[in-house]
Amino acid sequence: MPARQDRQVSGTNALAPSGGNFGFTRQELRRLRALRSPVGIQRALDRMPYHIGKTAWSPRRVLAGGTAHCLEGAIFAAATLRVLGFPPLLLDLEAVQDTDHVIAVYRLNGHWGAIAKSNFSGLRCRAPVYRSLRELAMSYFEDYINLRGDRTLRAYSRPVNLARFDRTHPGWMTTGTDLWFIPDHLVDIPHIHILTPTLEKSLSRVDRRALEAGLVGYRAH
Repeated sequence: MPARQDRQVSGTNALAPSGGNFGFTRQELRRLRALRSPVGIQRALDRMPYHIGKTAWSPRRVLAGGTAHCLEGAIFAAATLRVLGFPPLLLDLEAVQDTDHVIAVYRLNGHWGAIAKSNFSGLRCRAPVYRSLRELAMSYFEDYINLRGDRTLRAYSRPVNLARFDRTHPGWMTTGTDLWFIPDHLVDIPHIHILTPTLEKSLSRVDRRALEAGLVGYRAH
């Protein structure tokens, strides 16, 4: 469990006015708390089949369905982190000629780590060893490739605390409707670019071996 200062970002408390149950049933809370740690949350995501679909399920729907895609997995991870006492933080990784990738981020001992669901093997979790969000984001650069082998990561957002939606979208963690307001917000906020135009022009494609490694477990349908 992180120290108190690592459970807050920008002074926003991780706990909602609901008293800590966030609308989940006792059985649902037991299942989420049984994951115990960021490592446990990642293992739960890894066991879930990758969900192909234009959906934005709530954490409750992911828990019930046992499947998720990138966005849904990150929201589920952030919500579970919240249940465990962390702030529910998401970070958006922005790409060109590729889809954006959303990860749940957290801090332990002053260092950042990440939990993620991805169709590409290298875009999942990161251990909490990164001193800054830039370090964390850059750790995804070599593995962030499209099916042609292009390196496509270009920018990252600041962390977004999902507690901000408690008032505007009450019950978002357990609703039966899609959470499109979350990706809409992630797209709209400023992003920090990681490459200059000169560096972008100098990029080469990864070799076949690297591409095949990234596609381990890839699901096309």
